[in-house]
Amino acid sequence: MAKQRREKGAKKTKRAAVATKSGGKKTGKERRAAAARSLESLPLQPDDDASLYHVVIETSKGSPNKLGYDEELGAFTLHAVLPQGAVFPFDFGFLPQTKGGDGDPLDVLVLMQAPVAPGTVVPTRLVGVIEAEQREKSGETVRNDRIIGVAPACALYRDVEALDDLPTAAVDEIEQFFVNYERQEGKEFRPLGRGGPGQAAALVRRGTKGGGGKRARQRER
Repeated sequence: MAKQRREKGAKKTKRAAVATKSGGKKTGKERRAAAARSLESLPLQPDDDASLYHVVIETSKGSPNKLGYDEELGAFTLHAVLPQGAVFPFDFGFLPQTKGGDGDPLDVLVLMQAPVAPGTVVPTRLVGVIEAEQREKSGETVRNDRIIGVAPACALYRDVEALDDLPTAAVDEIEQFFVNYERQEGKEFRPLGRGGPGQAAALVRRGTKGGGGKRARQRER
């Protein structure tokens, strides 16, 4: 009897090992790691259109809740809540396989008529950059240009190719949003100018070549 029990136990162990190798149940840590890899490894651009970029939406238009993707958890977590009455004017997300000066993926504000859910991948045309400096809480001044894009799937913005195609008042309001957002974080956002789609693409190229690993630093003027 003891020999039979040992043989049965050995068979169970062998079956468990085979199940694990063939895609059996994963641990929570393994599932989170797989989820993180799925977003990290997304292609930067669609295969069928080199003029567009994939943007993973983190915070939806109209929401006061700033969400951020946590690679270790494989989920979106709450980073901040805007003051009462303040909301994100458009969907806010990141470009996969890029890295900005802060070590995180490059951010993009995506103009669309209506919001999409966090985690949605939006094919986006980059239309320009709001050039800016930012004074951190420490007093250090860093460059913090903001990339602006549009979703061609949305008819309202389908024909927008550059920031100049948008009403000046609309871009002014986007600038002011970033000023107010950084102020409530204890930082000072100072717009310097506006760049076109070529400048936005150049920022992305630097971010994909590891050039964004160090922040461009300037002495406070």
